[in-house]
Amino acid sequence: MDSRDIVLNILMDIETKKTFSNIAISKALSKNQFEDKRERAFITRLSEGVMEHLITLDYVINQFSKTKINKCKPLIRCLLRMGTYQIMYMDGVPDSAACNEAVKLAKKHGFSSLAGFVNGVLRNISRNKDNIEEPSKDKNSLEYLSVKYSMPIWLCKKLKNDYPETYVSILDGCFADRDTSIRVNTTKISRDELKKMINEAGIAVEYGYYDEKALLISDYDFIKKVPGYKKGYFTVQDESSMCAVRAAGIKQDDTIIDVCAAPGGKTTAAAEYLNGTGKIYSMDISEDKLELIEENVDRLGFDNVIISSHDATKKLSDMEADVVIADLPCSGLGIIGRKNDIKYRLEEEQLAELVKLQREILKVVCDYVKPKGTLLYSTCTINPDENQENVKWFLNKYPEFTLKEERLFVQGVDNCDGFYFAVLVKG
Repeated sequence: MDSRDIVLNILMDIETKKTFSNIAISKALSKNQFEDKRERAFITRLSEGVMEHLITLDYVINQFSKTKINKCKPLIRCLLRMGTYQIMYMDGVPDSAACNEAVKLAKKHGFSSLAGFVNGVLRNISRNKDNIEEPSKDKNSLEYLSVKYSMPIWLCKKLKNDYPETYVSILDGCFADRDTSIRVNTTKISRDELKKMINEAGIAVEYGYYDEKALLISDYDFIKKVPGYKKGYFTVQDESSMCAVRAAGIKQDDTIIDVCAAPGGKTTAAAEYLNGTGKIYSMDISEDKLELIEENVDRLGFDNVIISSHDATKKLSDMEADVVIADLPCSGLGIIGRKNDIKYRLEEEQLAELVKLQREILKVVCDYVKPKGTLLYSTCTINPDENQENVKWFLNKYPEFTLKEERLFVQGVDNCDGFYFAVLVKG
């Protein structure tokens, strides 16, 4: 298969099966991992680029197509988006190649009758790409922001209301290229030793901004091929998440409960602080995701982690811990830059449902905290209702807890994902 055909399959997987883009891309790259590195980079950039700019691409296509994009057949829709992305954003790809290859793929996949339509739309865009009509003259209008940042209007409005001084930086941050953040497993190797090892392999590596266990890597092929991965010397984790676990103040011999643990980043971070002592009960409602926890725990070499399936809204009897980690399901507004699907799949009405779910879980898990123990509440969103407002509600309902520390990281403002955590101490 050629690279554009692989991208088309990825986009069709996302379009028709509702597969998350990171999973669809990862699956395709794993299947083609022995292909040329430049081809894999092209596949990744084109796939991610189309998803990142979906609303913008559809806006452009609709200006030059008599058939609106949402009325097109799924495969034709994907081809038009692929072609338009190459024309608008990939200077190294000749417009003629973007058009011709899209036509070839239309014919290859049984749409010869629509090949002329695909060719006409894409060539029209190519001829007029420097004269695209803007959605609004007001660059702060919701319509303009939605098209420029490929963000649903309701979400632009929310960010503008919640962050009136920094919403543009936040929107820009959703498109910023950032290095991969990894957490060094200091039970096996020092940060300096791992940095040297990775550097010697020709991979760009720098120290992190916020945590002494963090390294930032770039210009690598597969994460599993980075030196030290298979030996359990590191795992991928954003620095904001590392900071949350550090703030929990985990001590050796502590008992830890991690209630929504998959894929195991905070569980294994806690295990590093325990350094072979204590015990961690790592739970998640999804049986499938438990395999991810097991894989990470085994690779990093921890034998004090007990993994089980459990619905966090249901009370477990006779469970108590020095530290309870509640990194709860959320809207994910802090990680849109890494998971572009979020902004398209999330609906405004879901925010209130998520707040309700978070509070239901907090009501249950706060009972697991020992006197003088700690509840770590965290989310990967910057929505105040899911963060600060939830903590205000919790402290009002459970006055035996006090807020020891809270922190909000905002993408585009800080050098990490958008993330919130609160450290709540009992008694």
